[in-house]
Amino acid sequence: MKWTKKKLNNLFFFCGIAAVVVMLLTFDVSFYELWQHLCRAGYWLVPIIGVWIAIYAINALAWQCTIKGNISADEHVSFWRIFKLTITGYALNYATPVGGLGGEPYRIMELSRDISKQHATSSVILYAMMHVFAHFWFWFSSIFIYLALVLIGDMPLTTATAIVLGVIGIFCLIAFYLFTKGYRNGLVVKVISLIGKIPGLGKWSARMLTTHGESLRNIDRQIAALHQQDKKHFYSSLLLEYLSRIVQSLEIMFMLLLFDIDCGGGLSGMMLTFLHSVLILAFTTLFANLIGFLPMQIGVQEGGFVISIAALGLSAALGIFVSIICRVREIVWIIIGIMLMKTGKQTE
Repeated sequence: MKWTKKKLNNLFFFCGIAAVVVMLLTFDVSFYELWQHLCRAGYWLVPIIGVWIAIYAINALAWQCTIKGNISADEHVSFWRIFKLTITGYALNYATPVGGLGGEPYRIMELSRDISKQHATSSVILYAMMHVFAHFWFWFSSIFIYLALVLIGDMPLTTATAIVLGVIGIFCLIAFYLFTKGYRNGLVVKVISLIGKIPGLGKWSARMLTTHGESLRNIDRQIAALHQQDKKHFYSSLLLEYLSRIVQSLEIMFMLLLFDIDCGGGLSGMMLTFLHSVLILAFTTLFANLIGFLPMQIGVQEGGFVISIAALGLSAALGIFVSIICRVREIVWIIIGIMLMKTGKQTE
């Protein structure tokens, strides 16, 4: 059977629907408990879900920067098209195992309707790299946020905490080195070559390099070109992706405020509450991404929230509440993203 873009679009759509059904049926709490949590959130659900419009818009702007720095003069993709593909791509990432293996192929397939397939592939790979690269900067900067809070007496610094912060710092520095090499030289050919060393995938790797070797090398050259020749778009994309993590921290802050946790109130109290939210998000995303092969990181995200919130001296019950409301928000946006797949002109 020949897989047309329309058939692949339908496959992604039905996989997304199936994943949402599975997630709803495998919630860690009963529907009665879930309803109680939703009632407690009340009108706060509006800003908690709504803030993701801003987050996805910032993500779309970051992706647009990589696209602009990677296409020819006669190619164009509108911001609203990128915004839509951003939401649908992340919906598939959340809903499929090994986050990224659902959304990225879909983005390439859809974006290739607007620009050349090579440019679509390199733009999606570049943005995926930037998304992860910004994560490392977010985790790295969170170390210094924690230390700043230690200096003002807001956070403790034990030997165990110092070791954890040191390990995270070394982990991020190694990642910065690897990403810098990847941006300078490209990494697609190297990754496919490494995949070939996995038992059973050697023939596939050799076939890919033989059949599409020149195209893959062109993609690597396009990746390197953005970093070396178009630093404006490169650093704009990185800054925007980092900013999206900061804005995402507002989601957790809203839930802390819901529990009347505002560090004493006033401007200074709100600022401390926001910085605590940044730290909670940083630890939770680090924990979830280390075990990112589960759909929506089932169980991992919940554990990350509970541990990170408890580490800040807050109750485990608050961690469970935050994780459940975040899970509900994810399901809402997965449904929105899946529905967006069927809007606009359909692929053939």
